[in-house]
Amino acid sequence: MGAHIMITARRLQQLQEVASQCMKLGAASAHYVASDMGNLESAQSVAQEAVVKLGGLDYLVLNHIGGSGGFGFFKGDMDPVVGSTTVNFLSYVQLTSSALSALQESQGSIVVISSMSGRIGAPFTTSYCASKFALEGFYSSLRREFALQNSKMSVTVAVLGYIDTENAVKKVGNKVSMTASSKEDCAREVVTAAVLQQPEIFYPYWGIKPFVLLRDWFPGLVAKILDKCYILENIQ
Repeated sequence: MGAHIMITARRLQQLQEVASQCMKLGAASAHYVASDMGNLESAQSVAQEAVVKLGGLDYLVLNHIGGSGGFGFFKGDMDPVVGSTTVNFLSYVQLTSSALSALQESQGSIVVISSMSGRIGAPFTTSYCASKFALEGFYSSLRREFALQNSKMSVTVAVLGYIDTENAVKKVGNKVSMTASSKEDCAREVVTAAVLQQPEIFYPYWGIKPFVLLRDWFPGLVAKILDKCYILENIQ
C-alpha cells in the first residue's frame, strides 16, 4: 500500500525474503533488522533504528511471540514464565517506550496482537495467558491516557483466536479440535482496524466475541464449552 516499513525477527534469511515480497506487493521501501526480543536492549535498538531509517513513525505493529514454554500442564518451572513475560510483554512495552516520542510527533497508532487467551484464561498455556493479560491491561490503560490528554494517538488491540500460522498449527494442531482461521483474512482485518483507529478487533468475530461477552455472566458454562475443544490424550 505504498508504505515505508521496517520489520524484525531473529532469522535473517526469512527477513530478507519477507522484505523482498513486501516490495513486490507495493511497499515504497522495506528495511529489516535481525533482533531477539528476549533481549530488551535489542528491542530498544530496533525501535530507535526504525525511527532513524524511516525518518519517523506512523504505525508500531507489535506481533511477535516467543518464550520457551510449550503447550501442556504447568509443572512449576519458572523459566517459561520469565521467558514468556519478557518476549510477549516486556519487549512490547520496551518497543513502545522507545518509539513513543516519534509516535507522539506523528500522532500515530500502536497495534497490539493479543489473543482470546488475554481475555479468558486457557489451560496448557499459563505463561502465554499471563503475558497476554498483561498486554491487555497495559495497552487499555495507555489508550485511556491518550484520550485524557486529547491526543489523536490510537491503540488497537487485536483479540485473535486460533489462526493458521505455521507456528500455531505446529504447536497445537493435534491438541485442539478447532479449525484454524485464515491468516490472510486476519491480517486484512487487523490492518483495516488499525487504519480506522478502532480500539479493538475480534477475529474470528463469532468465534471469540460471544465467549468474551458471556464470560462474566456464565464463567462455568464458557469454561465447559471451551474445554471440550482440547484433545487431552495428546497433551502432557
